[in-house]
Amino acid sequence: MSLVTISRALCKALSDLRFAAPVAYLYNPLDYARAPHEAYLNMWGKGPKRVLFLGMNPGPFGMAQTGVPFGDVRMVQDWLRIEGKVGRAPHEHPKRPVLGFSCARSEVSGSRLWGWAKDRFGRPEDFFRNHFVANYCPLAFVEASGRNLTPDKLPARERAPLFDACDEALRRIVETLRPEFVVGVGAFAMERAKTSLPDFEGVIGSILHPSPASPKANRGWAKHAEAELATLGLRLD
Repeated sequence: MSLVTISRALCKALSDLRFAAPVAYLYNPLDYARAPHEAYLNMWGKGPKRVLFLGMNPGPFGMAQTGVPFGDVRMVQDWLRIEGKVGRAPHEHPKRPVLGFSCARSEVSGSRLWGWAKDRFGRPEDFFRNHFVANYCPLAFVEASGRNLTPDKLPARERAPLFDACDEALRRIVETLRPEFVVGVGAFAMERAKTSLPDFEGVIGSILHPSPASPKANRGWAKHAEAELATLGLRLD
């Protein structure tokens, strides 16, 4: 099964879900940013991968703009060589418009993660030979204030159908890519991987999330992440 087929099935499964306050705006880049999202899957998601890095959900200036996980605009264009037409979300917070590749804001988490990959591997071809990056949940949730709401903060009645669909997609991704390691970028993604992949025969672990909200990540995130990967027994090549 191709990653594009999995992505489209997940998008369809999520299309009927509804979320109450405090969620005021819902962004689904699998829909309005389908072109660059699927370009990413087709260009860099072919063949088996030794390591699957798994994020939580889109950031407002990353995947919500470009359709690419941790998709800081400059890194997506300049290093990943991905572009494509980006539409608009049906309802957008005035502080969180979808500007696509015209977005001038940097996604710090994305610039750190992809910047590490660039510094460590050089060419994207060398990184993606054995690695891939996906998000567990493709939806971004925004409160009336403009504040981002992460999926773990949703009420149980809304989390259950959302997590069911995302768990199924993750299982299909793992069946397709056949990784030896599933590495959550943050504890939430690791826990969802452990829950949705009970029969996984490889290693499931986590690394520090590169968010600027983390004081530890602000003190040399790449160094911390590589130390955690080494603890998992993961040799980078």
